Amino acid sequence: MTGARVGSSLTDEQEAIRELVREFAVEELRPGAGEADETETFPEDAWDGLAELGLTGLTTPEAHGGFDADETTYAVVNEELAYGHLAVATALSVHCLATSCIAEFGNEAQRERWLPEMAAAGRPVGMFCLSEPHAGSNPAEMSTTAEYDAEADEYVLNGEKQWITNGERGGVAVVFAKAVRPDAEEAAESDPAADDGDGRGSITQFLVPADAEGFEVGKKEEKLGLRASDTTGISLDGCRIPAENRLTEEGEGLSAAFRSLTGGRIGIAAQAVGVAQAALDEAKSYAAEREQFGEPIAEIQTIRHKLAEMATDVSAARLLVREACRQAEAGEDNRVAASKAKYRASEAAMSVTNEAVQIHGGYGYTTDFDVERLYRDAKITEIYEGTTEIQKTIIARGVVGE
Repeated sequence: MTGARVGSSLTDEQEAIRELVREFAVEELRPGAGEADETETFPEDAWDGLAELGLTGLTTPEAHGGFDADETTYAVVNEELAYGHLAVATALSVHCLATSCIAEFGNEAQRERWLPEMAAAGRPVGMFCLSEPHAGSNPAEMSTTAEYDAEADEYVLNGEKQWITNGERGGVAVVFAKAVRPDAEEAAESDPAADDGDGRGSITQFLVPADAEGFEVGKKEEKLGLRASDTTGISLDGCRIPAENRLTEEGEGLSAAFRSLTGGRIGIAAQAVGVAQAALDEAKSYAAEREQFGEPIAEIQTIRHKLAEMATDVSAARLLVREACRQAEAGEDNRVAASKAKYRASEAAMSVTNEAVQIHGGYGYTTDFDVERLYRDAKITEIYEGTTEIQKTIIARGVVGE
């Protein structure tokens, strides 16, 4: 990206992108968000619109047909899309997570095979398969295996993945599994350092097409919010993929996952800011129109104080997101900054949407107003891409210098 930027302000190009995406969010996403939420149906026309804008290639290198956005631009796009419809923003962020993995960890043949179409058309839709039913916050405990078949030069994957965004829509998955070789015991005896005993040393990243035999999509989860986003489980039952579909060297998958999640957390933090900003704007508009005691409720000091606190929370969260982006762009270690941004922004999303419902009174509790949906959607930002508790743990480690 080019252009001067001072502090947390945007360059001219980033501001132009922000305005473009905001217009798309307001005109194309927001009007249908309520119906999509009610019917639990993802708006595929919106996805096609994202592709037309080039956003499905947001983090894909230019050499492979993408936009190659920097971290600030990525955050701005996520914020503005979430302003319109969080489910769409989430679907795109996971798709971009998959393309980023292919771009960073894949070889040139893998990049050439997958990235151009994923960037230009948004298909196949990407998935990111790390969490498992019994291994969420600690992925090192995963039980999914990938046994190497030397004769066929293939890996055979077996296991279960959970909380997979784009599960029904997805066409290719980045899957994390513990690589297993027939000679593993002999290798472990000769080189005990190859694995630390809990499987961390064997976790590997694979690229698995959704049409691979043994790749099965589970039931769609019924959720409190984010209802238009399809979230499923994935079952891998004797799923064979060629060895050339391995993205990382064996044992390097966990560190790759953590690197990917740092960027993902910035995206989720930005989405939380977008949801909070949408709720704030809805509350301001309602307060200006709704009259009680002969005047708009925006003239009542209690309401004005609520709006002041909400606006401050949104601004503070946005600044933390921008700081995490700045550190990444400067080549600094931004893991703690990303966790601070996600922690504070998700809390802001919850508090601001809660107050927006309160300002709407009884109407805020109905589906006639967007704040009800925003309130339900906000909760997920405290959970996915690392819970609030995990973010606090990471921040605390940074504070004490671990």
